[in-house]
Amino acid sequence: MLKATKISDPQVYQIVADELDRQIHNIEMIASESTAPTEVLELSGCVFTNKTEEGYPGKRFQAGSQQADRLEILAWKRAKEVFGAEHVNIQPYSGSTANYCVYNAILKPNDTVLSMRLDQGGHLTHGSTANFLHDIYNYVFYGVDKNTELIDYVDLEKKAREHNPKLIIAGASSYPRLIDYERISKIAKDVGAYFMVDMAHIAGLVATNLIPSPVEHADFVSSSTTKTFCGPRSGIILCKKEHAKKIDKSVFPGTLGSMHLNTMAAKTFSLGYLKTDEFKNIMKQVLINAKTLAKELTSRGFRIVSGGTDNHIVLVDLRPKNLNGQQFEKALEYVGITVNKNMIPFDTEKPSITSGVRIGLTAVSQRGLKEKEIVRIADIMNKVALNPENIDNLDACKNEARELISKFPLYPQGYFED
Repeated sequence: MLKATKISDPQVYQIVADELDRQIHNIEMIASESTAPTEVLELSGCVFTNKTEEGYPGKRFQAGSQQADRLEILAWKRAKEVFGAEHVNIQPYSGSTANYCVYNAILKPNDTVLSMRLDQGGHLTHGSTANFLHDIYNYVFYGVDKNTELIDYVDLEKKAREHNPKLIIAGASSYPRLIDYERISKIAKDVGAYFMVDMAHIAGLVATNLIPSPVEHADFVSSSTTKTFCGPRSGIILCKKEHAKKIDKSVFPGTLGSMHLNTMAAKTFSLGYLKTDEFKNIMKQVLINAKTLAKELTSRGFRIVSGGTDNHIVLVDLRPKNLNGQQFEKALEYVGITVNKNMIPFDTEKPSITSGVRIGLTAVSQRGLKEKEIVRIADIMNKVALNPENIDNLDACKNEARELISKFPLYPQGYFED
């Protein structure tokens, strides 16, 4: 691993080596994380790093573009096939920049946007006051029903008719249920709005046809290429053919500069990998593991927001355990299980504290953990929750967690050996 760096910059090498060691021994359960295949690691650092490129195949602004053109065209082909998209742009650097590119394509300052509240499942780039876009567009928010904790479609439609938005956004960062894209699409059409879906968290599940796809119903679909996509840190935009010119112009030169061709190479591999039986089996296990964890935590006295999950996310209300998200996240991290504190719907705690945690099942499913291991993880979590400040308890849980994950290698044995 990093043979040249080990010699030329041992400090940086050691930091990377220590991070590899952390990942090897850690049970990763942050919902926005996954493990990049070895091909993604290799391609992300390949010689395409050396190439500057702007524009699109056949219309580049730099010479020497033949291989870059072949790469991007192959990525288009694979993305269209796996998602059933009419048009694709794979140049965005992340899911967030993919969102910005869509906004730039169709919105003007002060246009109204209807999107999901951040504290009830939405995303920072969907109009949060913490994001710069909040000062550019006029955001109106919908959320979930207080009793069911499911999206309140009646309220969504009411606000759409009342505020006449230019854009309606669906998709979330901490919503564990399926979204009725067809229903929202109809609402958008009725009020003359564009409809965009941010499927960053669920792209891998969509690609394998394990949950409904938004592509048929939305004008635009954005995504990161990590999370359930299990690829490099980057982004992608899918759209209807009628919006292709607007999107391409918005991406370049409207929003971004030269593309990251090395990451595009890794993304192209990932788009092929999404179609394999190996990947589909992993995604099937993700859904099984998520439902298993939700059930097991419930049986141990935790409350699961909305009563369960339809995707990779389990959103846990810790109040029945007299804990907050910050406490539980910190205690679990010591044990070697990483989750993230997360607000639950109608949370009374501050975002830095929260009443809940968000747990994802992608990374552990990639490593081969199945129902039996998920039951053990739920048991460890419960032991931590019962006595989160007792160091003897935490040390015992840490030993159990490390013993469990040691049976499931992060990467093939010997892959990183010099």
